[in-house]
Amino acid sequence: MVFAICQIYGTRPPLDNLRESLTFGMTSTPPSTPEGSVQTSITDGVGTVSFHHPKGNSLPGRLLNELAGAVRELGEDSAARVIVMRSEGTGPFCAGASFDELVAIQDLDSGQQFFSGFAKVILAMIRAPKFVLTRVHGKTAGGGVGLVAASDYSLAVKTASAKLSELAVGIGPFVVGPVIEKKIGLAAFSAMTVDADWRDAAWCERQALYSRVFDDLAALDAGVDALAKTLAASNPEAMELLKQVFWEGTRSWDTLLNTRAGMSGRLVLSDFTRNAIGSFKAK
Repeated sequence: MVFAICQIYGTRPPLDNLRESLTFGMTSTPPSTPEGSVQTSITDGVGTVSFHHPKGNSLPGRLLNELAGAVRELGEDSAARVIVMRSEGTGPFCAGASFDELVAIQDLDSGQQFFSGFAKVILAMIRAPKFVLTRVHGKTAGGGVGLVAASDYSLAVKTASAKLSELAVGIGPFVVGPVIEKKIGLAAFSAMTVDADWRDAAWCERQALYSRVFDDLAALDAGVDALAKTLAASNPEAMELLKQVFWEGTRSWDTLLNTRAGMSGRLVLSDFTRNAIGSFKAK
């Protein structure tokens, strides 16, 4: 199962829509193990970090820790002058966090640890001393939207819709909220949170969640490669200073995101959320 990919159609119960929408997360062709993987490489100054999980590129805690570590390592490696983040397969870019791990939460500590996973990746991305470009080849939901927002520049294909759907299972996009709000503004973030509907790539580009949108995957890959090569040949000191400008005001985010993780960790133990999750599991 996958967390954070539910859809809301009219007045249908949110969990019925969550169940139906799981199909969009099962179309990836796994290039790796059933447990998923994170891989890195460096070519001609371009450091690439890619992740994959067979359940719609959802990210359990282990992969989130590995992804954060991979971004930090590339950030410290002088051979990589720009970082490209991508996921594998032909389905979603990222379907959010692991639903299996969500339903296993039994106490506040484990809840806070679970919801801190995306915080680690977001902090690694915005604090890397080089630009992070993100290639969005498919739909993205929940925490995946946070990864896109934490990019310095994101490139997407026109079919890459995005949504925040946490409210439908009784919680909210608390951890990813600060970075999404900083990227697209409070009004757009609020709209995504409240109605939890899919936003198409054109909307995402207008709100600056996506920096550029391409017609197909071939054009997307050409665009990513061209920009990455240009940046790999650019002044690294200038890019590092620009990065500091882009993310000015985020020094307190370690504390902020930890607090937000605690909010979600508490809510997931509430009777409302437990009943909602239980109803979904029983279907």
